[in-house]
Amino acid sequence: MAQVPIVDYLRLGDDPVLVASECTSCGARFFDHRNACASCSSTEFRPVDVDRVGEVVSFSIVTFAAPGVDVPFVPAVVDCRGTSVRGNIVNVEPSPDHLRLGMPVRLTTWVAGVDAEGTEAVGYGFEPVEV
Repeated sequence: MAQVPIVDYLRLGDDPVLVASECTSCGARFFDHRNACASCSSTEFRPVDVDRVGEVVSFSIVTFAAPGVDVPFVPAVVDCRGTSVRGNIVNVEPSPDHLRLGMPVRLTTWVAGVDAEGTEAVGYGFEPVEV
C-alpha cells in the first residue's frame, strides 16, 4: 500500500524519522524551508535526522476545538536531544494524571487517512516511553 507523509520533514520507512534543515554555520535547526538562518543569517543548510526520543518540555490538554476535531488531544513541545519539535502526545490518556513535564517520549506514526486510491496519509506524534 502506498504511503505519503503529511509533512515534508517526516521520512517514512522501517524506522520513520523527522529530518530538520540544520544551519551549517551555527547549527540552528528548522523544519520549514528557509532562505536564511533566523539565528545567524547564513544561507547554507544540510539535512539532519532528529533523534527519535526526547522529553516533554511543554504541553496542553485541549478539550474544546473546531467542529470535526476530535478532543481531547495533547499538543506538546518535545526536546529531542537538542532539537525542539512540536507534535501531539498520543497513546496515553489525555489527563494530568498521565502526563508530566520531563516525561520521556519517542516518535511514532499512524495512518491519518486514506484516499480513494488507497494511499495512506501518515502523521507523526510522540508516545510515552516506559522507564
